[in-house]
Amino acid sequence: MDKDARRYLIPGLERGLIILQELSRQHREMSFAEIVKVVDIPKATAYRAIQTLEYMGFVRRHPTSGLYSLGVSVLQLGFEYVASLDVVQVGQPVLESLRDKTGCSSHIAIRDGSDVIYVARVSAVNAAIRRVSVGTRLPVHRTSLGRMLLAQESRQTFEALYPALQLPDNEPGSPADRESLWKMVQKDRTRGYVIGESFFQLGISSIVYPLFNHEGQTEGVVSIMVPVHQIPESDRDRLRQDVADAAASISSLLGYQGALEGRHTMG
Repeated sequence: MDKDARRYLIPGLERGLIILQELSRQHREMSFAEIVKVVDIPKATAYRAIQTLEYMGFVRRHPTSGLYSLGVSVLQLGFEYVASLDVVQVGQPVLESLRDKTGCSSHIAIRDGSDVIYVARVSAVNAAIRRVSVGTRLPVHRTSLGRMLLAQESRQTFEALYPALQLPDNEPGSPADRESLWKMVQKDRTRGYVIGESFFQLGISSIVYPLFNHEGQTEGVVSIMVPVHQIPESDRDRLRQDVADAAASISSLLGYQGALEGRHTMG
């Protein structure tokens, strides 16, 4: 941001938001000294900012340890935002039906930069799969959902997300590099869906379809998690069609004109 733009910023608000961002990134309680060190602002300024955030419920101070964590007001903002998304409002009942038909945990996710965010979920009864809660973020390039979310993006947008030739990590299940990911995404785009078998977590497979809005743009994805290393051939087509039908239903509710045709042609 240039100097002309920065002169309109409110320093106190900026510092308070930086503190909230760091508490979110750390995923743990932090002491006052740790916060001051990480955000690199004067102690007196940090103290006033934290006191204000605590008063408004955005920061919580543990009564015994004195450590700070995000407060309930942050969660309320997040859930109110998620609840305001049309894709969540129209998709939740479809997710429940998808779970009932497949017996698998079902999810809706969107992309925020290089992250996948789960915005709705319905867990299967006695699900053995590690639970993914609403608000969970995962790297786009390491998930089947992320690959499908990238499928409609241009090469320019893709390279803006991943400017380096090497991807941010080389964890098991990750593509080797940017070009490998691009090639995978192009195949996903042509296919129209993703079946990811133990792509991100060993022993868990997923089936993912895109959700389109009234402009024909990707609004998100719907998926199921199947608790097997590899989906049996006897179940593959049935489960895939169930997810395709759910995607078509949600897309239709979002105003996508091709949704009805998609029921018969997707996949």
